[in-house]
Amino acid sequence: MRLPTPRGPLSDLVVGLLSRPVATDAVIFPVRDETRPDDEAITLWMLHELHYRGFEDVDEAWEWAPALMPLRHRLERNLERSLRRRFADGRPGRPGSPDRDVVADIEAVITASDGRSLARHVQRHASREETLHLLRQRSIYHLKEADPTTWVVPRLEATTKAALVQVQYDEYGVGDPARLHHELFARGMAASGLDRDYGAYIDETLLPVLEQNNALSMFGLHRRLRGAALGHLAVFEATSSVPSRQLAQGLARLEFPDAMVEYYDEHVEADAVHEQLVLHDVCAALVAAEPDQHDEVLFGAWTCLDLEGRTADALFDDWDVA
Repeated sequence: MRLPTPRGPLSDLVVGLLSRPVATDAVIFPVRDETRPDDEAITLWMLHELHYRGFEDVDEAWEWAPALMPLRHRLERNLERSLRRRFADGRPGRPGSPDRDVVADIEAVITASDGRSLARHVQRHASREETLHLLRQRSIYHLKEADPTTWVVPRLEATTKAALVQVQYDEYGVGDPARLHHELFARGMAASGLDRDYGAYIDETLLPVLEQNNALSMFGLHRRLRGAALGHLAVFEATSSVPSRQLAQGLARLEFPDAMVEYYDEHVEADAVHEQLVLHDVCAALVAAEPDQHDEVLFGAWTCLDLEGRTADALFDDWDVA
């Protein structure tokens, strides 16, 4: 993957830095008043991607270069503050008991969500062009899929860790490289006439999609955000099975190739199983062992739905769908 096209002065500066040998001196970056949200978002995405597969035109030593750490800290702090502010403003009411059931609270967050459904639109109404647009946007996440959550594994105790690894093992194809979920998506992309290369569509990625990916990476990379990472995963799995069926039906309606339909068919059954594992054996186990993680789990759960709703709104606006 090559570096993305800059979207403003901040990302332009970082692209220029990453194109050169690793800097040892401090760098002065533009202040927030001089940047736009998408400029900050693409910059943070680049900094996070140094921890995944990197960029073919970037020295791997940039991953932990001290010159970049203050900027990454600033951008993550801004993103987290924004997410927590929206969580505080939008979360449903919660019982006052210290013995609250985290599974019931996650389910309440899901029930309270009333965003428009991209999957239902694809199932019934979307054009082929709209669906291709959606797949290109989704590729930024689906071509890495389980990787952000894998960073959480060493931060957990035995019971929670074992349950999470069981979910991750499924995501990684139960040992078969051809069955990795991100490989299934890549094959579906190629069969549909799309570029299957990791990050191929980053230059057209919408701001809410960048925020989704940045939040997941941030949750996974910070031990203190382990509860948020698992809450996000719980809601993602709990709200995936039915939409996956709808997407599979919509893709079949539009005569997409079997390889693309297969990706979503795989998630209909798998995510129904994962939902129960993540809710009860991961999140409930984490909160039982670490009660202070209860609200962090709910923060991650709410954030998953908030960012998904913003992504849906942005796509429906692009498509001029009321």
